[in-house]
Amino acid sequence: MELRQLEYFLAVVEERSFTRAAERLHVAQPGVSAQMRRMERELGQQLLDRSGPEVRPTQAGATFLPYARAALDAVSGGRLALDELAGLVRGSLSVGIVTSCSSVPVTDLLADFHRGYPEVEIRLVEAPSDQLAAGLHAGDLDVALIGVATKPPEGLHHRLVVDEPAVAGMAPEDALAARRAVSLAELCERPLLCLPRGTGLRTMLEEACESAGIPLRVTMEVGDPQRLVELAERGLGAAVLPAPFVRRQGSRIRGVEISAPGLRARIALAWSAERAMSPAGQAFIDLAGAVLVPA
Repeated sequence: MELRQLEYFLAVVEERSFTRAAERLHVAQPGVSAQMRRMERELGQQLLDRSGPEVRPTQAGATFLPYARAALDAVSGGRLALDELAGLVRGSLSVGIVTSCSSVPVTDLLADFHRGYPEVEIRLVEAPSDQLAAGLHAGDLDVALIGVATKPPEGLHHRLVVDEPAVAGMAPEDALAARRAVSLAELCERPLLCLPRGTGLRTMLEEACESAGIPLRVTMEVGDPQRLVELAERGLGAAVLPAPFVRRQGSRIRGVEISAPGLRARIALAWSAERAMSPAGQAFIDLAGAVLVPA
């Protein structure tokens, strides 16, 4: 049996068509059909049901399918391991970043990685933390910078890279802007401007309010922290944001500490605890660990 036959078999099953499988593999359709018949003769079992409008695996084919995938994955992993041994990290790297990730120099980090490993194709995805965590679990992402609340993410390894206090950003003329601190209960009596659901800071705010029995009413939800600053600057509410980010805005808004309880904005580099990391992914984790230090 040849690896090529296993690749053809997977393509036919996934595409449910010899023609589409051939187009995907950039080979002639008769060649795919011939190789499948040859493999079935060798195994002594019919693997594909060709009687319907779509090609489907038989019971024997469905039984054989996970072993075919495992064999191809093992070969791919072996090739990557040899590349790593030779110092030639290549392949692809899928990186996720949480929406509104303003505290991590993501662009600089990706540029440094590209300079060190120019053969690696980088894919970047921006989404809420809960979607990124799902992508890590599913294997769609190799690593991700996600917001973390009070509980560590389940099924994921993670390394904290940002740990900052959160403040209420208000217009300088706001009645509470002259205060040193405001309680969570007082803050929730005001119109709140916040990041979307699924981001770490929003999750932490929701958990804090639930624990304290305080109703949370977010009047405006925006994924861009700079837009939240603009809204707060015009007196439309208090924006819950990381303190360093608010300080960088100068006199546009005033950051007031949130006490009882204090809130923190935390971002972690995360990756799956359930599957082996590719050499490219491990190289990115090593680089991030050397460059990113919790703030």
